Amino acid sequence: MDQSASPQRAPQAGAADTPRSSKLGIFGWVLADWAGQPFQTVILTFVFAPYFAQQVASDGATGQALWGLAIAIAGFLIAILSPIFGAVADHRGALKPWVAAFAVCAVLGSTALWFATPGGGAPIAWILFAVVLLSVGIEFTNVFLNAMMPGLVPAYQMGRLSGWGFAAGYVGGLVSLLLIIGFMVASPETGLTLLGITPVFGLEAGSFEGDRASGPFSALWFLVFALPFFLFTPDRPQTGVPFSLALRFGLQDLLRTFREARTNAQAILFLIAHMLYKDGLSAMFAFGGIYAASVFDWPIQTIGVFGLLISVAAVFGAIAGGYLDDRLGPFAVCMGTLILCTFTASAVISVSADRIFFFIPVTPAEPGSGLFASTSEKVYVAFGLMLGFCAGPIQSASRTMLARLAPREQMTQYFGLFALSGKLTTFAGPLLVSIVTAWTADQRWGISVILVFLIGGLVILFFTGPPRSRVST
Repeated sequence: MDQSASPQRAPQAGAADTPRSSKLGIFGWVLADWAGQPFQTVILTFVFAPYFAQQVASDGATGQALWGLAIAIAGFLIAILSPIFGAVADHRGALKPWVAAFAVCAVLGSTALWFATPGGGAPIAWILFAVVLLSVGIEFTNVFLNAMMPGLVPAYQMGRLSGWGFAAGYVGGLVSLLLIIGFMVASPETGLTLLGITPVFGLEAGSFEGDRASGPFSALWFLVFALPFFLFTPDRPQTGVPFSLALRFGLQDLLRTFREARTNAQAILFLIAHMLYKDGLSAMFAFGGIYAASVFDWPIQTIGVFGLLISVAAVFGAIAGGYLDDRLGPFAVCMGTLILCTFTASAVISVSADRIFFFIPVTPAEPGSGLFASTSEKVYVAFGLMLGFCAGPIQSASRTMLARLAPREQMTQYFGLFALSGKLTTFAGPLLVSIVTAWTADQRWGISVILVFLIGGLVILFFTGPPRSRVST
């Protein structure tokens, strides 16, 4: 048969050949989440990002603007290219080469952050390029890891697998963050880490070497813990279709997917819902620490502890959500946790230094009174833990739901669209928060616009309904 006339696809597993992977192969896939999480937790959230804004850029506002620009550029590239690469991968077959290629991007970008010396000693443009390279690399890595999931276990076990993957990721982020702030990142005033010791490896506090070392540390962490995935997790067979033909066929498939959206309207509706509530959740976590730092005057160490507590809650939530997913289905888990997230986000906004639930007065914390000393701080942390607990199940069940909705022969392409829906409008939440905050001069009103995204996603998800599973059981 003329290869140029008829695309070849990777053979897809069906019910007859399940289970599809050994326990060691599944362990390798789960550990890949553990391996990649420090890129998100340590670099993009709690350690390097605030270091860049406070110490590398000329001032905090400029640093926040530049960091936001880098993340926006990365999000744009991911949104545009992920469906295309996913469609190409569906015709090429094997997914591990894609994971390896983009993992190299993440490792190189992360390692380069060591050169981000304070005061702009290195060209900021190159540091931002490294951040973009890292962000694109880890997000694309996740696209192809997600697409491998239906080939590893039967459909009735996918919820559990997805939940354990996210749980492993949260634990990896928790452990790596503990190691960084406990042994490497030191206060420039005292020269001591959070554990009260001098930084290991002779890292100097004055030049923020501990903060900068978070980049190479995350890269080394990935290289070590991703090895079981590359060694033991089974891959789809290579089809032998040349890249040029796979690109042509993939683009044709992608166009056909958009044209024939009505034939899989449920998946398209779900992707729209996912786009909205993912934006809302991302903005909630992005601004939750900023809101707390302003309202309660928390230092970076306190925000770090807050992040650790949220990560612990997310671990338990992801595990519980995985089991509930297999018992109740991903739709029920998504709906339940999204409803809880919406109510909890509303409650978070109701807390200030001297009030809870908008109207109940409480005594603010006295300076130097200790960690989470006031009633309002305790209530805020409790709501944060609830949000963290919900984050694992909703992300895990979202991944499982798409795996049940997508045609098996287009699985990677649909997970490319999944990444697209998670990145297409990520600028909208922060932009609206910024506009409303500036307009009202009130952080509470600014952060409240996040509820629009959560409620919108909830309504559309309701009309999506439970998946009419396309995955063999």
